Amino acid sequence: MTQIVINPTNGRQLHEFPVMDPAQREAVLERSQSAYRDWRKTSFAERAELLRRVAEVMRDDRERLALLMTDEMGKPIREARGEVDKAAWCAEHYADHGETYLATEMIGSDATISYVQYLPIGTVLGILPWNAPFWLAFRFAAPALMAGNTCVMKHDSNVPACAAGIAKSFEKAGFPEGVFQNMPLATEDIAGAIQHDCVRAVSFTGSDRAGSIVAATAAQYIKPAVLELGGSDPVIVLADADLEVAADTVVLSRIINAGQSCIAAKRIIIEEPIYETFLSMLKERLGKLKMGDPREETTDIGPIARADLRDGLHRQVRASIEAGARCLLGGEIPAGDGFFYPATLLADVDDSMVAFCEETFGPIAVAMPARDVDNALEIANNSQYGLGSSIWTSDVAKAIGLARDFEAGQVSINGIVKTDPRLPSGGVKRSGYGRELGPHGIKMFVNAQQVWVGPARG
Repeated sequence: MTQIVINPTNGRQLHEFPVMDPAQREAVLERSQSAYRDWRKTSFAERAELLRRVAEVMRDDRERLALLMTDEMGKPIREARGEVDKAAWCAEHYADHGETYLATEMIGSDATISYVQYLPIGTVLGILPWNAPFWLAFRFAAPALMAGNTCVMKHDSNVPACAAGIAKSFEKAGFPEGVFQNMPLATEDIAGAIQHDCVRAVSFTGSDRAGSIVAATAAQYIKPAVLELGGSDPVIVLADADLEVAADTVVLSRIINAGQSCIAAKRIIIEEPIYETFLSMLKERLGKLKMGDPREETTDIGPIARADLRDGLHRQVRASIEAGARCLLGGEIPAGDGFFYPATLLADVDDSMVAFCEETFGPIAVAMPARDVDNALEIANNSQYGLGSSIWTSDVAKAIGLARDFEAGQVSINGIVKTDPRLPSGGVKRSGYGRELGPHGIKMFVNAQQVWVGPARG
């Protein structure tokens, strides 16, 4: 069995890669468990050295690795290079800070000494999507490896060459055999991997529908899971905001990776006094973006990753227009090869329309008015998702107070919502649970072991 990859830029077959059968899966998982016995005993310094080395390997190979993303899933080459660098940064961050994050904590009790130490738990299975293949792999793997776990990666079938490139980078860096492995499985074989005795935890990034299946399977076998699922991130723009900076940032957030990002600004909520003005600013900026071949340095928007995804996106746009949304820009599938979709701006969207209720995974800016900040927050929280959110205002103190009212795992004030290895990332509601990155993320897959040393104190 093979995975056939279609180049989204031209719609033609790019290549095909073999898929592992259950026997090969068994061998990978057993190697991982065997490697864990020695890897867990390595020092933080040894693990850090190898993580720094894999970062160096990837930077040295940046152009080739970036082109794997560009060809397999259509990421513009400038963004693809940046993703390789960001993945390398993640490896270096945990090399530099992982030991501190997992430092033993002395806690007073009736013991002579009592403390909590953070120990590895075994093999962590990462089930990953196609939209940020290198970054998401390192977001899952770098903290898990630094904690002393081993990792197996089941990447999306759209990006098998990216997955192979990631695994090869670990190999070139000198990681011991079995510590990090690529495991290209068919979808129907994933449950068997989760259920396997060698797998102790699961990290999943993807849709809420698939996440619920993964979570249920992991829970059935009493295995911890971290889920980073879909988002319909709101951005609130108040009348006192710096509108020029806000418009620049909102547009950037919406069109990175052709809008195929869970934390992109998807619902733009604009205070009524500036509604039409800000719509004009968005339209002007979106209209200047260049859609085209992602290998070209000047391209801003590449193709949608698959034909079916583009069809679904267009369905959302047309259904919203038919329900009363104003289409100020785009909204039509262009002629020609590939799976391109233009920057599109929908105005006057409300919560009865699919562009509001569903996650829009493409370069679709969806705008709606709000009477005031309270109404804006009500609109923002009126979603089944709760991943990221942002607010633009000159009253920073007020915004800091309002952050507590956002039903989201992340709030950005006068800035773009982004993931950063220094800070925890994750969602609430149907956007998932658990956290990745930062000091919180590395503690998701460890044994917080309490140690009590007697005799008891009187």
